[in-house]
Amino acid sequence: MSSGLKQEVLKCFKSLHRARQRVFCSDQFALEKSRERINEEFRKHIHVTNAEEIRSLIDHSKAVEKELLTNVVQAKEVAPGRYEVRLRPEVERLKNVPFKDVPG
Repeated sequence: MSSGLKQEVLKCFKSLHRARQRVFCSDQFALEKSRERINEEFRKHIHVTNAEEIRSLIDHSKAVEKELLTNVVQAKEVAPGRYEVRLRPEVERLKNVPFKDVPG
């Protein structure tokens, strides 16, 4: 593997870990499990030497990071039946469409 490619893989590894820390900042269980999963996935592909396959894995890593940052939120129960959600600025907010009863 070329030096530049190795640097890009390391950059993706670090970037994923920063993303998980941002997304799960107050949840020790989720932080630990996500750390284990990221490390496991990178270890699983450590034997890959084909540059094209490595590029594909890098692209997948970037897609996972984007998914984490833009679509994962956590809710914490603050009272029975009431939840508090911490929305980060990068979380996608979809337009709500009001529900309409369809005559049946």
